[in-house]
Amino acid sequence: MTAMQTRRIARVRPHSPASEREQFFVANEAQDFASDAGKVWTVIDSPFPGSVANAGAPPRTGWQHGSTVGEDSFSFLAPSVPANVLGMAHNTGQAGRDLPPQAFHKAATSVVGPGDSIELAPGVGHVDPEAELTIVVGRRARGLTLENARTAVLGFTVGNDVTARELQKTDDLWISAKSQDTFTPAGPWIVTGLDSGALSIGIVHNGKELRHASSADLGWGVDEILVYLTSFMTLHPGDLVLTGFPAESARLHPGDTVTCRVEGIGELTNPVRASA
Repeated sequence: MTAMQTRRIARVRPHSPASEREQFFVANEAQDFASDAGKVWTVIDSPFPGSVANAGAPPRTGWQHGSTVGEDSFSFLAPSVPANVLGMAHNTGQAGRDLPPQAFHKAATSVVGPGDSIELAPGVGHVDPEAELTIVVGRRARGLTLENARTAVLGFTVGNDVTARELQKTDDLWISAKSQDTFTPAGPWIVTGLDSGALSIGIVHNGKELRHASSADLGWGVDEILVYLTSFMTLHPGDLVLTGFPAESARLHPGDTVTCRVEGIGELTNPVRASA
């Protein structure tokens, strides 16, 4: 954990009675995520004002604003329902910074949550996970500057920019390589008040920890990325921006389990299976 005071916000679904249409937002201010206090959350209003997709479900018994709920009573969902999911290409080290910033688009339908399966289609070929510090946009933003870019950031989550390498070589826009269903796991929560300058980033593949790196290894930083993106498009509350992957990866196969880690945020774990 960093020394800054942080707060976690999560989008969750109650276990009982279960309803696929329900989503609530909860918050936790405990600095020790694994403590007893870190596992008791408070129901809050949606942190994405004006976003219909990110509106909370109508209150019900035990899930009114201000109610406390334990982690055993709900499942974590992806932290938001984004209109846009964006990633940064060639954004590692000086080599990335020597090139102009360049973004790519990932379909919003590729987003899944913690514990959801990454599905590999028949013939998809070599697929890699990429653990990334991911910006969660908190307000509508266009024309940001380095001075005000952080005002558009609600917080950060863990993202997995799953990528089909062979398709990446044959698809100049990377759509088929990056936007397949389930190819953007995100979660388990948003952390606000986080210093994103030098956070350890890494992957655990089938229990083996791979070489990690740091957000300091990114070519373009968070503020610069937001200035670049909002120079030509409008970002909306709940949008996700994956900032780049500086660490080591390993090919995914059905039956694998992959955990993406970002210091100060936590772990995002997903199983891998073959799609029908």
